[in-house]
Amino acid sequence: MSRITYLFLAVFLAAGISLAAPKQQTFVGSISDSMCGLKHMMPGQSDKDCTLECVKAGSKFVLADTANNKVYQLSDQQKPKAFAGEKVKVTGTLQGDTIQVSSIAAAK
Repeated sequence: MSRITYLFLAVFLAAGISLAAPKQQTFVGSISDSMCGLKHMMPGQSDKDCTLECVKAGSKFVLADTANNKVYQLSDQQKPKAFAGEKVKVTGTLQGDTIQVSSIAAAK
């Protein structure tokens, strides 16, 4: 009887762990920088130029979701460079306010 109990417990724990694992989500917003966030502050510059200048000065790339008034940190700081200032879809898992980036693609 105890073997059946241990087997049931092992199956139950395995199921619980698989349900607790973070799931991939898709987030839509613009690639911005951690200093400007939702609104770029450099007058006379495009969003792309502002983002790249701020990152060059030490800021980090972020996803600015203006629809939900939320800024997400991005785990990957290489992929966003190609999309600076552009609207994108970021796929990954959310941990706190950081997206563990799996992919970034241009959004329409």
